[in-house]
Amino acid sequence: MHPSVILLVLGITTQLSEHWGTATVVEDFNHVERCKDSLYMGTPPRGFRDSRLKKICQRYADKPRYVTLYDSKNRIPVYSAYTFKKTEGDRRVDYPWMYEPQLAELDGNGNMLPFPTGYLHMKFEDSQAILDDYSDVVLYERGHLNPDQHQSDPQDRAATYTLTNVVPEIREFNIGPWREHEERIRVRLNNFCRGTAYIVTGVTTTGNMIRRNNQDRVGIPEEVWSAYCCTDYDRNAPHNVRIRFPTQAALAKNAKEGNRVQEITVQDLEIYLTNKMSVDKNFQLFYDNCNSPSPLPSYLHYAN
Repeated sequence: MHPSVILLVLGITTQLSEHWGTATVVEDFNHVERCKDSLYMGTPPRGFRDSRLKKICQRYADKPRYVTLYDSKNRIPVYSAYTFKKTEGDRRVDYPWMYEPQLAELDGNGNMLPFPTGYLHMKFEDSQAILDDYSDVVLYERGHLNPDQHQSDPQDRAATYTLTNVVPEIREFNIGPWREHEERIRVRLNNFCRGTAYIVTGVTTTGNMIRRNNQDRVGIPEEVWSAYCCTDYDRNAPHNVRIRFPTQAALAKNAKEGNRVQEITVQDLEIYLTNKMSVDKNFQLFYDNCNSPSPLPSYLHYAN
């Protein structure tokens, strides 16, 4: 966008904020009212070493919708954490793509705004991905970490369409195994989670990048992982479903082949990620491993 367009963007920020809401970069997810509601027990995944990662409280229409830990160097999210909403799973694609001005310090109010057309200020491009980064890439699609089909409210869905919530996913993986996994989890939580389900979805990287104009632009995930926590679930569910509560995780290669999604325990995922991500020995996705405040005895939980 030309500098004049940037001035226009900044000029319309206040006017649009009531409609578009805000996506605020914060020091702690607890610093923004209701932001921590997206996290089990109000506690984010712990153990991430890199202090440069940005905590984003993704707000839309004056309401926090979910949270994202964002890597400005690779210009992708490390993870997005959200609460699952019961939904029919229909996909909507008519929402505008949005960006986060605060990552570039272009707007002190942190308004989440749709992408304008034209030239973007270099400081903006330095901090996050833009639509041009994906426009000429044949192999990859914009893959949501918080997918719109896991949300029911139109505003919750609209808030997922920010490039701070997407990563480059191989097209065959995005529309095949990973979409099937998202649908499988949607049906499972719809049918058997009685309370709130908390989901964290993230990626691992190895340094491969999407390049534009001979510059490294966007980190390409090696793997995509996800985990959910639902402590209030149907104890009368079939055994093969019941053993996947209160937690379950998944891991898959972001590849054209060999991309089958493996369902594993959250603890096994954490052990695996400890060797793949910059995390310390205290790494944990859910507070107290998503243990229910009043868990059933193990012999009842695993009974046939």
